[in-house]
Parts: sequence; structure tokens; C-alpha cells
Amino acid sequence: MKYPLSLTVNDENYDILVEPYHTLMEAIRDGVGLTGTKCACDDGRCGACTVLLDGTLVKSCLVPALQAQGKSVLTIEGLGTPDNLHPLQVAFLEHGAVQCGYCTPGMLLTAKNLLDENPDPTEEDIRTALRGNLCRCGVYTHATQAILSTAKRDTA
Repeated sequence: MKYPLSLTVNDENYDILVEPYHTLMEAIRDGVGLTGTKCACDDGRCGACTVLLDGTLVKSCLVPALQAQGKSVLTIEGLGTPDNLHPLQVAFLEHGAVQCGYCTPGMLLTAKNLLDENPDPTEEDIRTALRGNLCRCGVYTHATQAILSTAKRDTA
């Protein structure tokens, strides 16, 4: 049996049907049709499915979809557009923090959350924030530099 779910994703309202066992990740990918939120581990270890749920960083593979009822979700598709990239997206490109790209959406949303909470992070703050985002290509140093450069741009 499917249940109605109303939520806002990237400032657009959606009314979809979900199974009671569906995760927020499945609702975003299958119900809304946005595939930037990646599915990798299904148990919260990798961070590829990271989104902001009412401004709180969550691993969407761990959140039951029905818990998002009436809430707002920000996915990678809502961070910027191809014609108007978010400063973090620009910095990730400039600093070579994108390899295969599978971890990139989760890292970018984690970085956005960090800068929203701490506009002047240290390298240690960034490493701590990214600890829940696994990258098999090893772009951590590049991502750290990208986030630091974005913080400096925002404060300049």
C-alpha cells in the first residue's frame, strides 16, 4: 500500500506516493525524479545520499520518506544551476575536487551546511565535517582547499 507524501524539494512542491518502507533517498530519486542524490551503501556509511532536510544535514538513505512529510529538502540539483553554479561548485571545479563525481553531491551539501553554520572554518573543521563522506578517489585535500577558498570569498 502506498501513502501520500507532500514535501518541498529545491523550492518546488511535490505530492508523491511512497511505500511505508521507502527512504527519503528513494522518494527523491524515484518519486521526484532527481538522481543527483546518489545511492551507494544504503546504510549511512558513505554520505553519497546527503541532503539538507529542513536545513539539517541528513543521510537520506537512513530517513524514512514519510518522516519528510511537509518538510523542505535541498538536493544537489537545488544548490546551483548549470548557468549559475553555487560558489562551492565553482571552487570544487577550480581546485580539482571532482574525480568520478559520485561523492561530490554529498560533499557539496556537507560543505554548504558547514559554511552555513561556520562561515570561517579551519582545515580541522572541514576534515571533521567531511568525515561522513567517503571518496574512493581521494579528493579530500582538494575539497578542503575548495571549501577554504569559498569561505574566504564569502568573507572578503
